[in-house]
Amino acid sequence: MSTEKVKFLSPKETIDFAQKFASKCVSGTVIALIGQLGSGKTTFVKGLAKGLKVQQSITSPTFKLVSEYQGDQTALYHLDCYRLQSIKDFLNIGGEDYLFPDDGITVIEWAEKIKLILPHRTIVINFRRIKGEPHGRVIKITRWR
Repeated sequence: MSTEKVKFLSPKETIDFAQKFASKCVSGTVIALIGQLGSGKTTFVKGLAKGLKVQQSITSPTFKLVSEYQGDQTALYHLDCYRLQSIKDFLNIGGEDYLFPDDGITVIEWAEKIKLILPHRTIVINFRRIKGEPHGRVIKITRWR
């Protein structure tokens, strides 16, 4: 299992990194984002969308749970499990359709809530704030299992 740690000191650095990271993603990729509120998950998705050439504005799908966007070559599915209480809730909203996307890339915020059903090759990105740095973040990228 490979692990990569990256440090950002601004939201722009997060977006720039995620934009480049998008070039490593192909249709069928599932990315699990884990971290506290305000740790940079949605900012990362904004950069990923920029890299996929999504034209729409990216916002957190906390209240609607799923946002679908179309990029130049592939779709971006942005899910948020923050308000879900269980895996059953995720399945009840049709979440399983996004775990094996043929035509896009799925990014799931608060993915630890559904970790037992994530696909084997899920890319996991843990977000952590840097103490004393208001906009500082460290991310750790690994495979779930």
